[in-house]
Amino acid sequence: MNTSSSKALFDKVSIKCSQLTSFTYSTSFSIGIRCLHKELRNPIYSIYGFVRLADEIVDSFHDYDKETLLNRFEADTYLAIEEHISLNPILNSFQNTVSEYKIENYLIEMFLKSMRMDLSKKSYSNQSIGDYILGSAEVVGLMCLRIFCKGDSQQYEQLKPYAMKLGAAFQKVNFLRDLNEDYQVLGRNYFPNINFNNFNEESKQHIESDIEDDFRKGFEGIKMLPNQARLGVYVAYIYYRSLLKKIQSLPSQQIMNSRIRVSNSHKFSLLIYSFVKQRFNLI
Repeated sequence: MNTSSSKALFDKVSIKCSQLTSFTYSTSFSIGIRCLHKELRNPIYSIYGFVRLADEIVDSFHDYDKETLLNRFEADTYLAIEEHISLNPILNSFQNTVSEYKIENYLIEMFLKSMRMDLSKKSYSNQSIGDYILGSAEVVGLMCLRIFCKGDSQQYEQLKPYAMKLGAAFQKVNFLRDLNEDYQVLGRNYFPNINFNNFNEESKQHIESDIEDDFRKGFEGIKMLPNQARLGVYVAYIYYRSLLKKIQSLPSQQIMNSRIRVSNSHKFSLLIYSFVKQRFNLI
């Protein structure tokens, strides 16, 4: 087996690992990715795998030295990009995508900076939460947008603010969905000026209204996406809007005490709904 074919086989194994990571950790994003054109799926899987590993380090590996793990992960990421290979399959598939779609290093740096904030920061100000959401969600949306636009810089710049708003909306819904885990277990408060010791309906509605504004802006961008990307992103949008509606229907104390989910059967119905909307050009 020659060198090039050996690397191609390893690249194939690597993207399989990114796919498996997506399928295992998030059925909702996996459904959305499957609705993208087939040539867009693997690069988006690679981004999801990269983001998920970093997130797991800061959120889940409580019995390990998280800072050491994150330092190693960050160093390995940049080394993979520089050398165009990594023996970590997730990073190997990610560096391939970074190279092919010319994803800027500063987007990766901002993402890892936000992950590092989660190692020590427990309460966020208006300034710091803006920085955190920019790095943890908005730049991830921009990485995906680079893939969707496939080298069209003018289209990328046009859609950039919409992608950032949609990423912010997804992240804020996650904050509400995971409020019990983040606040009660990890001791984090991602909502400045909200006292969760006295969390009430007014506070909850204030957060929801802010998310609705982000969704409205993000949806305008979905309508302008290339055809190959539109359905997949729309499916993710519909899922997160559905999750927000469920949260809006529940009392504040229930949000504090349990993780809110959308059932798999409902996700399937949302998929059918999204497909019909796309099929008849109703998005």
